[in-house]
Amino acid sequence: MSTQSDVQLADRLSRRRARMLPILGILFLAGQPLYFTNSNPASVPNQMKISAWLVWAVALLVALAFAGGRFHGAKVRALMEDESTLANRMRAYAAGFWAAAISAVGLYAVTLFDEVKGREAIHIILAFSVAVAVIRFGTLERRALKDG
Repeated sequence: MSTQSDVQLADRLSRRRARMLPILGILFLAGQPLYFTNSNPASVPNQMKISAWLVWAVALLVALAFAGGRFHGAKVRALMEDESTLANRMRAYAAGFWAAAISAVGLYAVTLFDEVKGREAIHIILAFSVAVAVIRFGTLERRALKDG
């Protein structure tokens, strides 16, 4: 593969990543009420639903951490993982941390008035932290690509 086509491929993949991650984060967050509608957590359909949610959360985390052209070779990966992208990823991780901390504080306040089960608390904290991190990374990348 020539250098020019590597640059074009890296640019195309970076733009796709910047477009898709915020959309995936918003869809992930918008789907969360579906996981709290069933009152029988031991039912097989509910366990499948929770398993699918967990796979989706892990997939978003993997996309956030490794969406840098891993399957397109070292040259493309190096072009996609520049200093700006690494800085944006660190800022997204920080946003995810703050979302987790704020979610935990909010849940702590809720427990003063109502019981929150451990699995529900974990679900809420993980969902908000993953979604915020993915959305933040995508928006930072879009801004960087627009300015660059």
